[in-house]
Amino acid sequence: MEFIKDLWLFLKTRKKFWLLPIIIVLLLFGILIVMTSGTAIAPFVYTLF
Repeated sequence: MEFIKDLWLFLKTRKKFWLLPIIIVLLLFGILIVMTSGTAIAPFVYTLF
């Protein structure tokens, strides 16, 4: 939790709010890959990339 707090303080202090959409998309793709890595859906997910 402290990492998220530090990241938010960095973004707020440096006015780097344009990084938030990039971070969110990367997190969503990471979660998608981790959740589907061992299932039958995995070949279809990898075709997206």
